[in-house]
Amino acid sequence: MLAYRGISGLSPSEVLAPNGLSLLSHPTRFLFFTGKGGVGKTSLSAAVSLALAEAGRRVLLVSTDAASNLDEMLGIELRNMPTVVPGASGLLVLNIDPNEAAEAYRQRVLTQMSNHASESELSTVREQLSGACTTEIASFDEFASLLSGEDQQYDHIVFDTAPTGHTLRLLSLPKAWTGFLAGNDRGASCLGPHSGLKMQEVRFRDALLALSDPALTTVVLVTRPDESAIAEAARTSKELRTLSLGNQRLVVNGVFRASDRKDAVACAIEAVGQRALEQMPESLRVLQQDTVPLRAFDTVGLPALRALLYGQVVSPDQGKTVTREIVEPIQGLDQLADELADLEQALIMVMGKGGVGKTTIAAALAIGLVQRGKTVHLSTTDPAAHLTETLDGEVVGLRVDRIDPKVETQRYIDKIMAAKSHGLDAQERALLLEDLQSPCTEEVAVFHAFSRIVFEARSAFVVLDTAPTGHSMLLMDATGAYHRQAVMDVEKVSKAHIITPLMRLQDASYTKIILVTLPEVTPVAQAAELQDDLRRAGIEPCAWVINKSIARSGTCDPLLVARLPGEHVQLQRIAAGLAKRTYIVPWLSQPPVGLNALSKLVSEPDDKLVSGM
Repeated sequence: MLAYRGISGLSPSEVLAPNGLSLLSHPTRFLFFTGKGGVGKTSLSAAVSLALAEAGRRVLLVSTDAASNLDEMLGIELRNMPTVVPGASGLLVLNIDPNEAAEAYRQRVLTQMSNHASESELSTVREQLSGACTTEIASFDEFASLLSGEDQQYDHIVFDTAPTGHTLRLLSLPKAWTGFLAGNDRGASCLGPHSGLKMQEVRFRDALLALSDPALTTVVLVTRPDESAIAEAARTSKELRTLSLGNQRLVVNGVFRASDRKDAVACAIEAVGQRALEQMPESLRVLQQDTVPLRAFDTVGLPALRALLYGQVVSPDQGKTVTREIVEPIQGLDQLADELADLEQALIMVMGKGGVGKTTIAAALAIGLVQRGKTVHLSTTDPAAHLTETLDGEVVGLRVDRIDPKVETQRYIDKIMAAKSHGLDAQERALLLEDLQSPCTEEVAVFHAFSRIVFEARSAFVVLDTAPTGHSMLLMDATGAYHRQAVMDVEKVSKAHIITPLMRLQDASYTKIILVTLPEVTPVAQAAELQDDLRRAGIEPCAWVINKSIARSGTCDPLLVARLPGEHVQLQRIAAGLAKRTYIVPWLSQPPVGLNALSKLVSEPDDKLVSGM
């Protein structure tokens, strides 16, 4: 048995399977935590990594999420290299930073070329390597190297992944690139003619084999007792099976039990969770399953991460008198809908960390604008879109769709083939089509679809529900890269004025950025970071929406009330200058799904929303 170096009084077997967490009894070398944004993937992956390390294993915790909050959770600065976690012997953490990975990839390619290429050729390749597809392949290259067996110094490599849609894209890449490179001796033209991508074929193939080997890889589907999160876990499970990732487990996080049966809000929240679990699809029921209770504390710091699994009390504030006063009066979502309806037209982009309720807020604002006499186009850039399920009905004056990566990719391929295939012989056409079937073509196609929606707001109301933060920032990077290239191209041939998608996003009279967060440490911190990233790109958010406020719900349940001090701290932080304007939505006893529930969010004052709870 491995020597235990951690928590006093617990044996190694207890550490590896605390409170019956069977996931830790026989862990495989690779553990992937995935699920809908906000279900607790980062907390659980960090807690499991810590438990393994404290049982004597050498563990590497890897974040593939561009908006990871592992740094705040572990109290260290995330880097693009393994970093030791203070106070957790045997645990190292690595952040696959897309920008750093892309720059390192570019330098490797240019170094390979330097001895036999002219300055003109080098300049051409630099330009080719500036796009979003280079960022993707560079990040994937680092990801694949961890799976390929090249580094054997770790007993376990635990992946804290981005929310589902982006993760499915990442896990599909080994199969996609392996298939693309088979029989393709030229490499992918969008990654540079001398990129050496073909040299990575063995690594990609080894990564694919590792992912599909149940003795090596386990995919941990994380959900909460919530219908939409469970439905997404079921969809993800099915899609992962098509990628040959069949060794799956389920963890239901944040299961709540009401302490006071007279508390209507607490009982309603428990009932909603129980109903969601009872209706769980059979495809998930057959999986090995663990349950983690809702805790009264934020999972920041090693003691809190241990307590997440062991149930220890870590908060020194528990038991103190809790005040229910909100820092200052904050308006409801109906006032935000009123203000937006005063405009003639607008692009309204709803952004934030996964799981904070972006889709709900976007759908509610769209309905609110329709109620106020506007015609609205509601769309989403999220690969794991939930707009249809959230609306659960049709509204006159509201057009709903989504940017479907597969549809947009085929549309883009058809367009390029029609434009460039004239005069080409059959072999040349086949080569052109082969290049366009590169996996990174999807990123380009999605950007073009996004651009069309941005420009549609010149004469209409467009509400855009964006993908979780990390994926959205990659889209913003692509928008910036296109802007720089477009300006450069125009300057070469004329002094004509152009308007790019980035310029539209930077125009505060044209685009209204709404940041959605929860009144908790991590979501607020990530919303602030997102705001900083947007400001560096010259894009200024116009408002914050604080979703699921316990203080506004009216509950007296001890567990929920114990979470109030943390909420008040975050409200004070936001009021101190993070947000120019703030709007709040209470934690509702019934999830706001369906037209009637969404309509109430934007048509009734908050006191009416809370009165029936």
